Amino acid sequence: MTQPDSVARDAKIDSLMQGAVDLHVHSGPSLMPRIVDHIEVVAQARDAGMAAVLLKDHYYPTMPIAHLINKHFPSDVKALGAIVLNNPLGGLNPSAVDYALKQGARVVWMATAHAQNHLDHDKKDADFKNKFPVNSKKTVTPVGSKLVDGAGIVTDEVKLILDLIAEADAAVSGGHHHIDELWPFYEEAKAHGVKRLFLNHPTYVNEGSFEDIGQLVRMGVMIEHSICMFIPSTFYLFDQDHLRKAIAAAGVDNTFFGSDLGQKNNPTPVEGFRQIIGLLLDLGYSDGDIRKMVASNAARFIGVA
Repeated sequence: MTQPDSVARDAKIDSLMQGAVDLHVHSGPSLMPRIVDHIEVVAQARDAGMAAVLLKDHYYPTMPIAHLINKHFPSDVKALGAIVLNNPLGGLNPSAVDYALKQGARVVWMATAHAQNHLDHDKKDADFKNKFPVNSKKTVTPVGSKLVDGAGIVTDEVKLILDLIAEADAAVSGGHHHIDELWPFYEEAKAHGVKRLFLNHPTYVNEGSFEDIGQLVRMGVMIEHSICMFIPSTFYLFDQDHLRKAIAAAGVDNTFFGSDLGQKNNPTPVEGFRQIIGLLLDLGYSDGDIRKMVASNAARFIGVA
């Protein structure tokens, strides 16, 4: 008997989930409301056949949590840790980066919620403000950070951070800083010997264009797209045409997906991955190209291949 189309589709998605890598999971606990915690999201990834998930919180490093999960709940999925350089870590703080890398952080994000560019968007763009998660408790007024000084030169603190990342062979993202800051930042990162460069959601708060994506790739920057912005979620922003153009701008070999999920009222990260695979199938991408964008590109980039 022929399988119904929905059954065959689910089986195809199940197959393409095997070995998937999510380098952008927002699990809890967090000051931002979450639908899954760190242990739950790793367990769900294990059940789905994924290879690795990277735990990201805007306000604290996740390496100790990843270590404990890998030690006490060992499985075929590897939990990875990271640090995000927002105010609670002292902002663009070389010491915080030094300690994080020496405890196994695989990714260093420049400021996200506390990048001056992010704070400027929060003030002037009501839609942006309404989409970004709100802390469950009131915190002190954030101080915005920039990667460059008034002359557009990368600051000494950021240069030291890049030296530390290069020494550890870790990955770095420009976070939520504006595209104008990112050009000198990534050039400086290359000059300091950083090999693993990427940028998430370049056409979102970073305000990059498709042309910018192409130029970043030519500089050696991988492009990570946030699944939550292409599927039904509180972050939904971009239609299928935008997705196709964004992939074309970088090329399949330079593109991977991170769920950027874990928030309440949204799909779980695993559900998000299943949905983006379905969307990529609908857009006509081959199984091989989908595997690259949801698994092998990210695995190779972060060093778990």
